[in-house]
Amino acid sequence: MDEVLLRSLTPSVLTVLVRRGADFAAAEDAVQDALVEAIRVWPADPPRDPKGWLVTVAWRRFLDATRADTARRRREDRVDEEPPPGPVPAADDTLQLYFLCAHPSLTPSAAVALTLRAVGGLTTRQIARAYLVPEATMAQRISRAKRTVSGVRLDRPGDVATVLRVLYLVFNEGYSGDVDLAAEAVRLTRQLAARIDHPEAAGLLALMLLHHARRAARTAPDGSLVTLAEQDRSRWDTCLIAEGVGILQGALAGDRLGEYQAQAAIAALHADAPTAGETDWVQIVEWYDELARLTGSPVVRLNRAVAVGEADGPRAGLAALAELDAALPRHTAVAAYLHELDGDRTTAARLYAEAARKATNLAERDHLTRRAARLNAHRGP
Repeated sequence: MDEVLLRSLTPSVLTVLVRRGADFAAAEDAVQDALVEAIRVWPADPPRDPKGWLVTVAWRRFLDATRADTARRRREDRVDEEPPPGPVPAADDTLQLYFLCAHPSLTPSAAVALTLRAVGGLTTRQIARAYLVPEATMAQRISRAKRTVSGVRLDRPGDVATVLRVLYLVFNEGYSGDVDLAAEAVRLTRQLAARIDHPEAAGLLALMLLHHARRAARTAPDGSLVTLAEQDRSRWDTCLIAEGVGILQGALAGDRLGEYQAQAAIAALHADAPTAGETDWVQIVEWYDELARLTGSPVVRLNRAVAVGEADGPRAGLAALAELDAALPRHTAVAAYLHELDGDRTTAARLYAEAARKATNLAERDHLTRRAARLNAHRGP
């Protein structure tokens, strides 16, 4: 069974049903039924026209559900309008699905889940495993999302910013279990960037590629985190870096700077440094200033404090950090790092231990605990 083929066909089959008049929720259910049937039938009897086969089966499933639902009897007129089996005209409506799944009325978590299900072609079980939540919880989340967008027409103008935000959130989920969300986000963003001429779509793709290029070096053989400064840069994917930099340069040439382009520029400066000691921290601070102007995000200013500490010294970084709310996530970890950079191992060890207690991610907690232990060991009795 070619799961890649099934996944690639899912969006276009879904949009065929919606274009024929099925509401989104019912169409999505019908497509999922057709995919299950394909998994059962295709290994022994592969169709000559996979897309046409899926459309035919999904449409019949939709009509069956329509007939069974007495509240939707008005749709029975469509039974006589069933198109004959055969090749389906080529039409790529994937982009419209992005905008529907990323509808502003949805919460970010619901929009991400719906995008992965309807556009990414993942099952509810796969998405639940990736998010480390029970399958029933994820099913409820997706059902609520489908109900929310069921009355939204595909010809409604979409919100590019919302679509990009959803993909950004998908990428930041990383990977776990049997679904690699980071790779899935790159795949979906490639599709989006190829279909619209938007500098931030290109900026987001560049950002993902530049971060993804460092993936192999981010963890040690035992699964522990490896900081950017300690990563083996020979393990970085130079092809992805080159592609990301090229896409970024094209986006920046449009002179419409956005937050994803600015983030990608920071990632490119890290990727361009042969060693951690040769990183151009002065330029990185300048890009963080641009990013802070664009977003007003306190998290951006938190990351900027680290860059200031590297560019102008740890005392300057601590001064920048002092201007921020200490309740910010990772504030304590940043303070620990800057104190370590300043040579104050006692304070740094205490703050690393405190940050570890606050960490919600197990890998990050272990990493911070090890840093605290290392500093305490260096101090001696």
